[in-house]
Amino acid sequence: MTKLTDATRASLRSRSRLVHLGRNSEQSQGFINVPPFRGSTVLYPDVATLKSRAQRYTYGTHGTPTTDALCAAWTDIAGAAGTVLVPSGLAAIVVALMTALGAGDHLMITDSAYAPARNFANTILKRMGIATTYYDPHLGAGIGALMRPNTRAVLTESPGSQTFEVQDIPAIAEVAHAHGACVLMDNTWATPLFFAPHAHGVDLAIEAGTKYLSGHSDLLLGLVSANAAWFDRLHRTTDQMAIPPGPEDVFLALRGLRSMELRLREAERQGLALAQWLSTRPEVLRVLHPALPDHPGHGLWKRDFSGSSGLFSIVLKPVSETAVAAFLDGLELFGLGYSWAGYESLAVPFDCTSYRTATRWAPGGPAIRFSVGLEDIEDLKADLDRGFARLTATV
Repeated sequence: MTKLTDATRASLRSRSRLVHLGRNSEQSQGFINVPPFRGSTVLYPDVATLKSRAQRYTYGTHGTPTTDALCAAWTDIAGAAGTVLVPSGLAAIVVALMTALGAGDHLMITDSAYAPARNFANTILKRMGIATTYYDPHLGAGIGALMRPNTRAVLTESPGSQTFEVQDIPAIAEVAHAHGACVLMDNTWATPLFFAPHAHGVDLAIEAGTKYLSGHSDLLLGLVSANAAWFDRLHRTTDQMAIPPGPEDVFLALRGLRSMELRLREAERQGLALAQWLSTRPEVLRVLHPALPDHPGHGLWKRDFSGSSGLFSIVLKPVSETAVAAFLDGLELFGLGYSWAGYESLAVPFDCTSYRTATRWAPGGPAIRFSVGLEDIEDLKADLDRGFARLTATV
């Protein structure tokens, strides 16, 4: 049985911690993995305990040994005071925003944010009387000029998951905190393994566990970790909304946790190799990958991040939509689909023109986002090479 002392755990490197965190075989009858606890009703030993709820588990929506295991592990690797789980990445964004905001407040969101987050702000938050200002992701400390007396939250995403602008999170956090605002960050691209959100000033760190934590495109999950100043409020908000993830998804996420760093390191290696290859292609105008030296945010990425993932974008030289479709439709190893970070490679065209408001999206050609999976890199190049042949042959 694993008997990991606190002193040993504190000294372990991340790969070892991911293998051992969030499980105790002594509490699982000797089995290595925490089983998926399913259920709504929890029994109490007597009336006094029922009335006081003086026991750890009280009802299915308030947590189980399975959810506790994942929360404990994620809290450790994120450097947080605590973590909550919800059914999706978007739900994690919603819970974090609802934790930080109230009627009449002002919210600031990076213009590179996940589009469904913008939709939530522009519809439901607007109906609640919460105003939203979108800002240029390159502003850094300059966001102070846009803050109002009622600004209560700043939602960041670094890098942006389509256009890959890297934000100066420490500078933004310093300014936001000076104005009494909470700093939220969607950290799904890097995970806490490659960017330590709370160490860089983030109060509420958002993660789509659907992505690298899962790694197999077979579950939906969201996580929000918080520092000590915000965890109690986050926990209360999540508890009152009663939106727990399903037990099987949490179980699968715990399983994915054990290999997450290995997969993330391979995604980094594969993604960078493919990005470098694409940067040499005559059909490509530019590659949007923060780890490339010519990326505008490379300096910030190198300063604050310890790695990169397998998600990046390219901008093609001007070609017709028909040519782009010919390129994508014939790909055999790259699937056409949303989400990312699974073991299979994906490609999807995108255009931010219709929803960017603080910045202008004018890349100079069609844009495609790639999620690089675990296939052999030479096979992926060959698939794309055939795609480029179709693209150039299409009028």
